[in-house]
Amino acid sequence: MRTAVALGIVAVACLAAVAQGGNFLQDTEMSWGDGRGKVVDGGRGLDLTLDKGSGSGFQSKSEYLFGKIDMQIKLVPGNSAGTVTTFYLSSQGSAHDEIDFEFLGNETGEPYTLHTNVFAQGQGKREQQFRLWFDPTKAFHTYSIVWNPQHVIFAVDGTPIRDFKNHEARGVSFPKTQPMRLYASLWNADDWATQGGRVKTDWTKAPFVASFRSFNADACVMSGGAQRCPAGTMEATGTSSSSSSWWNQELSDMSYRRMRWVQRKFMIYNYCTDPKRVAEGVPAECKLR
Repeated sequence: MRTAVALGIVAVACLAAVAQGGNFLQDTEMSWGDGRGKVVDGGRGLDLTLDKGSGSGFQSKSEYLFGKIDMQIKLVPGNSAGTVTTFYLSSQGSAHDEIDFEFLGNETGEPYTLHTNVFAQGQGKREQQFRLWFDPTKAFHTYSIVWNPQHVIFAVDGTPIRDFKNHEARGVSFPKTQPMRLYASLWNADDWATQGGRVKTDWTKAPFVASFRSFNADACVMSGGAQRCPAGTMEATGTSSSSSSWWNQELSDMSYRRMRWVQRKFMIYNYCTDPKRVAEGVPAECKLR
């Protein structure tokens, strides 16, 4: 794993990291895993487990239509090859919307791959992948999604790594009409996850555990067909990182430069520059800044 002292200043200049956490007992429920997921520390944390029988997952009790979602995660340590840990928002159906963080495991000593994607009206294939500049198995780190009517911003420890903008006027679909739940999971995907499926899961190292804490949703909640937003949400403006500023949040010039620096240093795949994808026709959003 690589480290970068320079990243220490990025979080200060960019997006605010999580300041508080929700309660997993109150705000989430186990969705699958037959008891392999457990709430810990009085609801302040949740551990997901994967063994040869099954993985596990949980979901938020609420559905959201725009918001800032934060989660602190400590990934599977050691030989995590074949495992995938996820944290994402999704609606339901074939024309669903989805905003993904996925963490692809690797052999001991080799780095994780952070995989991001955005689906709108069932259309995805907007993958960007990164290496992380720290070991995500040694401590908890904050992964954030800022989702408002104009932007989907992915951030790590407050540092933006990707900004998917609303270019509907240019014919690019954008997730903005379908409420989405938060989902998280730990599962086996050794047919593709690590080095293209070449390295398989070593079940002698099971059970594998990924830990979650400090889930925070500063978001508009959908209930009974109505949207309920935190007080002051609609009035928040600009690039401020104060509470509820996410409604109109966009990257400042400094934040944009920091994001581009991360992309130059740590991005390992971009759908916009994939020769196979380009041969099929460059996606419209890839031609825009």
